[in-house]
Order: sequence, then structure tokens, then C-alpha cells
Amino acid sequence: MTISPFFFAKVPPIHFGTGKIEQLPSLLKSVKAHKVLVVTGGKSLEDSGNWSVIQSLLEQNQISFERIAYSGEPSTPDVDRLCQQYRPQQIEAVVGIGGGSVIDLGKAISAMLPHQNSIFDHLERVGKGIPHSGVKLPYLAIPTTSGTGGEVTKNAVISEVGTQGYKKSLRHDNLIPDGIIIDGNLLTSCPQSLTVACGLDTLTQLLEPFLSPTASPLTDALALSGIEKVAQYFLAACGSEGKNPQVREEIAYASLCSGICLANAGLGIVHGLASPLGGLFPIPHGVVCGTLMGIGNKVTLEAMRAREPENPALVKMSQVGRIFSRELGKSEQYYADFLIKTLFEWIEQLEVPKLSDYGVTASDLETIVEQTSNRNNPIQLSREEIFTILSSRL
Repeated sequence: MTISPFFFAKVPPIHFGTGKIEQLPSLLKSVKAHKVLVVTGGKSLEDSGNWSVIQSLLEQNQISFERIAYSGEPSTPDVDRLCQQYRPQQIEAVVGIGGGSVIDLGKAISAMLPHQNSIFDHLERVGKGIPHSGVKLPYLAIPTTSGTGGEVTKNAVISEVGTQGYKKSLRHDNLIPDGIIIDGNLLTSCPQSLTVACGLDTLTQLLEPFLSPTASPLTDALALSGIEKVAQYFLAACGSEGKNPQVREEIAYASLCSGICLANAGLGIVHGLASPLGGLFPIPHGVVCGTLMGIGNKVTLEAMRAREPENPALVKMSQVGRIFSRELGKSEQYYADFLIKTLFEWIEQLEVPKLSDYGVTASDLETIVEQTSNRNNPIQLSREEIFTILSSRL
């Protein structure tokens, strides 16, 4: 079978492994940065003792720095305020050390510090529609959770929660970080609830690009590689092996693969629902993905069987089911069903919250469906099918 044409986006230099944080000073020097802005989460980096390690590395190498400690998902007013605050300080590079929201905030600040206008001007489908020029400060991304894969993508997700809320991206090819560090020692302090949400986000971001109509052999290989890691290590990372840097790195590798895959093959219905849900309600992105991925994939599977029995994504679902199943010699239908069964079992076992826990009610579903993208799902779902996905997790 011939390979169809495809495009593959660039990937930043990756420094992966326990102890790799020690390379931070040399990476900053390679981009000629002597004064940097370090964006971190609120407390966990400090509580784990890792902030003091990073601070010492910078001080010992005569790199001056300012620090932003930030909690929550980045918003338009916060990005504008922080850029206004630090623009006069001659910052030469930005470093984001934290979860997906911190990585996105650092990415957005690095993109907007050289400019005087609001980030809102450049946000997709809600701003003024002005393309970003791509001019930015050098940016290094250092994740402390394993979920969004934002360390390898070209977009920063910005949120405003409320009745007119949105969850939209600032996007440009140049916003891909200039380097990333993934160090298991920085991942072990991630709490269990966040590990669950981030891990299920990772699995969603591997499965959706794998099933996407725009997948390529290259993204398929990366997706399957990441899915194998999730199948083998995810429950351990959520439990007894959560403090093991090597186990954490296995899931971080899966998250890394997921970011590359989504950037090149797109995402499906679960992420299509995550955008309006995250804008309308204060619900973490990983929770949305975790709570919807079981029913989202079940509805998609049933729709393909009913309307498109020759859809190649059916075979791909079976392929993933084989990774999770220890049974040999079963039918393709068995393995696809086993995948769905595993997803539901994990959601129940790990006590993933429901949408109603964050204030979503049946009366909100019409608004959510109206704003939902169905673009890269392997089959287009009807409004009724999307309603089924949402209502089953109220």
C-alpha cells in the first residue's frame, strides 16, 4: 500500500531523562539569554524542593531571573497584565516550568512580550483575527505533569470562563518552544488526582490522532508507541509507583508523543467538546477528557459500525484494544469492545468526576453542542449522538 502525502510539523530539541534539568543553564546560554523570566505553578515546585535546585542552577551560572508563580489556566487579562509588567525589564528568554497551563502561559508571554497589543487580537475565532507575526522571545518548556503535550505544540490555549467564555488558541509555527526538558525528578510531586486527569488527557490525545482521517504512518507509529506506555504504566503512576521518576518518565514520554500526534493529525470529538466546556465552566481540561473519553469512543465506535463498517478507524480501534488485552486470537470486534470496556473501567476505578460536579446541567447541553467541533473525528456524529455523550456524564 502506498503512503498518502502528509505534512509533519517540526519538533523542538528534546532533552529527556532523569537529571536533565542540569542542562537548563547551557540551553539558556545557547540562546544568549542572561536575564530570563521563569513561569512556574503556584506551590508544588517549591514544596517538592525542585525550585531551590533550579534557582541554584541559575544563580551559579550568573543568569539573572524574575519569577511568576501562577495558578489556574491563563486568561487574556492575565497575559496582558504580566506582559505589561515585565516588558520594561529587558527579559531575553522565558522558561515555563509546570503543568500544561503554565507551559501555555509561558508560551503566550514569550510571544507577546515583544509586542504592545493585547493577546486577544490574535486569538482564533474570538479576537480581531490579526495573525501573530511569529516574532517572540526564546522559550524553553519544562513540564512537571504529563498531559497536554503543550511542550511540543505551536499554540497556547487562553481561557475566559463564563456565559460568554471561550477557550481559544494563540497560534504560530514559531511558537513551538526552542527546547524542552523532561526530567522524572520534576514529575514525582504531581498529585494523584492530577496524574489521573493528565494521563487520561494523554491517552485521548494519542487515541484521537490515531483514529483521525488525517493520520499518517508517522503519527500512527508515535501514537501506538505512546499508547503502549499508557497501557503499561498509567495505573502504576496513579498508585504505588507515583514517586518513581522512571515510571513518571514513561508517562511523560507518552504525553510527549501525544503532543506531536495532535499537532500533526488533529483531535476528535472529546476535544471538540472540551473547548466549549472549558470556556463555559471552571472544569479542568484533563477532567473533561477523562470523563468523556469512554462514552465518546463508544458512541464513535457504534456510529462507525452502523453507518461506515468499512471505516479504517474500526481496525485501528481493534489494534489499540489488542494493546490493552492479554487475550490472543480474538476477533476485531472483541478487541474494539475491550478498549471501550477498559476506558469505562478506568474512569470508574479512578473516580473521574462528572460534568455536573462542575455545574453543568441538562439545560446547558444545547449551548455546548452548538459550539462543538466534530472536525477530525473518524466519523461525523449527529447532534443526538453528541447529546448522548454529554448527558451520560452529567
